[in-house]
Amino acid sequence: MSRLILASTSVYRRELLGRLRLPFDVARPDVDETPLPDEAPSDLAVRLARAKAWAVASQQSDDVWALGSDQVAELNGQPLGKPGGRDAAIVQLQAMRGHCVRFHTALCVAHPDGHMFAALDLTEVHFRALDDAEITRYVDAERPFDCAGSFKSEGLGITLFEHIDNQDPTALVGLPLIATCRVLRLAGFALP
Repeated sequence: MSRLILASTSVYRRELLGRLRLPFDVARPDVDETPLPDEAPSDLAVRLARAKAWAVASQQSDDVWALGSDQVAELNGQPLGKPGGRDAAIVQLQAMRGHCVRFHTALCVAHPDGHMFAALDLTEVHFRALDDAEITRYVDAERPFDCAGSFKSEGLGITLFEHIDNQDPTALVGLPLIATCRVLRLAGFALP
């Protein structure tokens, strides 16, 4: 049976993949995440998911599949990165209030022999017309500095939205499990 390695150190992705009850190891992919000039957010997500999976798979010598994933938030056609701090999170949320933000979540499983299977999920998040006090209270309460879009939908971030349009609620957290199951089955993993 093939081994599985999660090519990510994200605690969110580790928790989500753990729901599938497959044994897996974790490895940090060494990948430059700088967007290419004029690269569309969805293309960036797919390229980085493939690069992360291949960065780990290419270092293996046995029957291993590496699972890489990346998420890019898009506002008005422009990618939004992780804020990294309080002030940047507040600015991001101020820019998103009253708007629809698109989250492109890509994943890829790669084998050392070069085989790859990939998928892309789109989630659209419609933000309420938040006032500055709501934004500040949220940021101070949850400190979403390591999250694309400056919120955690699995926590208090859900209070910021009018509605969410998606096919897989786990995608917004960072790993679309429905698509993950599909590509893992293609790679030969048995899932219920």
